[in-house]
Amino acid sequence: MRDTVLNKLIDDFNELPFEDREYALDLIQKQLVEAKRDAILRRAKEAQSNVKKGRVKKGSVQELMKDLESD
Repeated sequence: MRDTVLNKLIDDFNELPFEDREYALDLIQKQLVEAKRDAILRRAKEAQSNVKKGRVKKGSVQELMKDLESD
């Protein structure tokens, strides 16, 4: 079903006048950038929460490698 919807979207897009395709592409790119920003923000908030809850280990690279080897 997903492929059918995507194929219809592409077909409809290709039927648009050139200027409308440019506008649609610009709009979609801006929405994608905004979605990426939202994902980064969610991840940053999750990281802050993990730091506050003490779920984060701190140390040097050597300490990290030693910890990974002991697992």
